[in-house]
Amino acid sequence: MSPPVYKRILLKISGEVLAGEQSFGLDARMIQYIASEVSEVAAMGVEVAVVIGGGNIFRGIDAADGGMERASADYMGMLATMLNALALQNALEKLGTVTRVQSAIDMRQLAEGYIRRRAIRHLEKKRVVIFAAGTGNPYFSTDTAAALRAMEIGAEIILKGTKVSGIYDADPMKNPKAVKFDRLSFLAVIDKRLKVMDSTAISLCMDHNLPIIVFNVKEKGNIKRIVQGEQLGTLVKDEVGQA
Repeated sequence: MSPPVYKRILLKISGEVLAGEQSFGLDARMIQYIASEVSEVAAMGVEVAVVIGGGNIFRGIDAADGGMERASADYMGMLATMLNALALQNALEKLGTVTRVQSAIDMRQLAEGYIRRRAIRHLEKKRVVIFAAGTGNPYFSTDTAAALRAMEIGAEIILKGTKVSGIYDADPMKNPKAVKFDRLSFLAVIDKRLKVMDSTAISLCMDHNLPIIVFNVKEKGNIKRIVQGEQLGTLVKDEVGQA
């Protein structure tokens, strides 16, 4: 087995992935599958942090578009991420993987409050750390939370798990002729308005040269392959020539 090329990673999982084939809610089989993929990588000695979205339960921006006050809607979305985080924690610990959930909003009966140094210490002890409640602030997405936490804990890369195999010039679920990019620069992502992460998250990663790999998390073994150095999905990184 090839040794891992990364010591510490941050995995970003959208809430929609956790819904599986459902349009809403948590799919128990998908939670178990994601847990098994994360557990396998953690067993290799890789330090793994996870940020989970909440879109399978509640999307704050959609509720705001429907007339709800944006800050309230975003806080509700943060609570949805906590449900997903606890579900993943339970599935991981059933596999024998030690975890900690840290929340950006104080919920002491459910999770630790987010403290950067404590999170790093958990990772050093090979515990999987699940970050819930986004940044704790409205108007910021869980993509931005992923970028922020990755930089705070010193992650070497962000792995963004999606339902497609990388970044395309159009939605591959709707356009079968969509072309996949193997590599992109941060500026190309912004210029082409590609829906990788929101512009705040991309700008943060660009400013600190934190690479992102967008890949299909639903294909078994992909996280392990990436950690072992296999070229999968789309790499977003500075100093990449891209038309």
